[in-house]
Amino acid sequence: MDIQYVNPGFQYSIQSIVEFQKDGNSSFWNDSLYFFYEELDKEVAFQLTMEEREEYITNILKVYYQEKEASIQEKIVTYQQYWNQYKEQITEALTEAFQFDCTEILNNLTCNITLNPVCPRFLEEKSFDLFYLNSEKGALGVTLHELIHFVWFVVWNKVFLDSYQEYESPTLKWLVSEMVVEAIMSDERLSSLNPYYPREHGGCIYPYFFHMEIEGKQILDTIYELYKTNSMIDFMKKSFAYCQLHESEIRKQIAEYEG
Repeated sequence: MDIQYVNPGFQYSIQSIVEFQKDGNSSFWNDSLYFFYEELDKEVAFQLTMEEREEYITNILKVYYQEKEASIQEKIVTYQQYWNQYKEQITEALTEAFQFDCTEILNNLTCNITLNPVCPRFLEEKSFDLFYLNSEKGALGVTLHELIHFVWFVVWNKVFLDSYQEYESPTLKWLVSEMVVEAIMSDERLSSLNPYYPREHGGCIYPYFFHMEIEGKQILDTIYELYKTNSMIDFMKKSFAYCQLHESEIRKQIAEYEG
């Protein structure tokens, strides 16, 4: 596995941001923009049409980007060096976790450093986004989360022979992939590198899973037990079957959390 950290440019940042500022998105997805950029006013933005909203965000953040571009370039160097330092340790841990040789896969991943506080990943494009305000430790924590997704679906696809189109939000396969990250991250070789692990440090998964209960038991505890007592392939099958059985309740609790 290998990753190149890059600056894809200002317009890429804007397009990434705008995807999470569309009408219908919950505050869970769009609030962080206005937290990190106080020059932007959410109330003003959402009184505008989508085209006007994009222009409003662009005009304000253009100046911000010009001021921060040199800092972004410095971060790229720092992030790359920190990843290179721990690449072999991470590859070894994921190879053991997935019972699959990770040394020969995902050798061309791209991490785009952007102004977007939300960090989407793109499986087929083999890329993911990272907010530039992360420290090198925070950047590696986010990278670990995304790497687990990428390896998860490489292995999953070889087993289930389904389509990558089925792995994106809001499908259940996507939801399960987000849920299992914490269990896989529990390996000391990974968790020790992630400042967001465990939950008490902010969490390495979406917070709506933290207190989710199914039939009186925390769902993350159930997932962890399945992970520890099964091969990776059986864990994939059993965790997905469990979430299929309780899908309506899982989605209900997520909707309540997102408001």
